[in-house]
Amino acid sequence: IAVKTSDKDTVSAAEEKEVDSPKEEPWETALKTTAVDMEVGEFQGRKVSVWDLLHSKYIPEENRKELLELYQAGELTLDQVKTVVSTIVSKAEAARAEQLANASSPRAEPAVAEAEHTHLQKD
Repeated sequence: IAVKTSDKDTVSAAEEKEVDSPKEEPWETALKTTAVDMEVGEFQGRKVSVWDLLHSKYIPEENRKELLELYQAGELTLDQVKTVVSTIVSKAEAARAEQLANASSPRAEPAVAEAEHTHLQKD
């Protein structure tokens, strides 16, 4: 009797384990296995999964949820998600680099503003 109880407990534990850690959805697997070559920020020179990019500091939670919903609904292809995410990361990193450059040389900003002003006057 003790052995049977033990068998039942083992099966129950195995069943519970499956419930606790559900199998990955195919769309999730695709995002985790599709890699992008990134040339900016902390990802520079590495292949990074679309999943990791989506969950990086560069993608606001709101945008991440929206992209995942559109992808799951079939409104965005994997390639489209890959393009959007890598573009957001690249632009965010470029903006951060520009802010750092402006912060280190405060004279650069007025010169840019003057150049833009001059350009507008010519138009």
